[in-house]
Amino acid sequence: MHPILFYGVPQGCSFGSLVALEWLGQPYLLNRVEMLEQPWDRLYTKVNPLLQTPALLLEDDRVLTESLAILLHLNGRGLESGIGIAPGTAQYDRLVQTLAFLNTDFFAAFIPLWKAYELADLGEAEQQLLRRLGGADVAMTCAHLERLLTGKQWLLGERRSLADAYLAGLGRWVQYHHLFDLQRDYPNLHAYLGRLADDPAVRHAWAIERGEHMGRHVSLEELRPRLEAL
Repeated sequence: MHPILFYGVPQGCSFGSLVALEWLGQPYLLNRVEMLEQPWDRLYTKVNPLLQTPALLLEDDRVLTESLAILLHLNGRGLESGIGIAPGTAQYDRLVQTLAFLNTDFFAAFIPLWKAYELADLGEAEQQLLRRLGGADVAMTCAHLERLLTGKQWLLGERRSLADAYLAGLGRWVQYHHLFDLQRDYPNLHAYLGRLADDPAVRHAWAIERGEHMGRHVSLEELRPRLEAL
């Protein structure tokens, strides 16, 4: 039995957990959640009553939700392979700090932009206000990442961590919303996102999002006995 990641498409933040699983190099299964297809299957409430992704169904039938919790769990699984960072160390504290920043400040900066995208009945003035508010917050958090990446290959230094896996997903949103010239305004962040884009695990995760490499997938119906017993 292997852990099962429930990941959302399109452009889900669960992309980071998918990259993390690839970096771990350990067996896993997937369940694909089409986030724009409403209503979601009610069976998914057994996985997450809030109807959000990602979620990770563990071998002992415990369910983890929230990217921060999932990535820290996967970090523990990666200690022997070298991708994980040992708890109790200064580097682990930096990992938690960086993941917390990405999970709060950076993620939240995009909420007004997604609302402007999702709420089609908003007037032009309201949409412009949301885009302006979101754009200012995204610029501020990108400036922080630009400083973090000065003289570094990865967020924590010369060694990649699962914080980089998380930003592989969230970082796409900067380019999606076309808020500024990333290469001109944030050259460190631009180069960093380019390195991530060239990573084989990231490219594999993109292919999975496009609907390729579906062999590891299981359906909710296949999982019904386990989920109904939760």
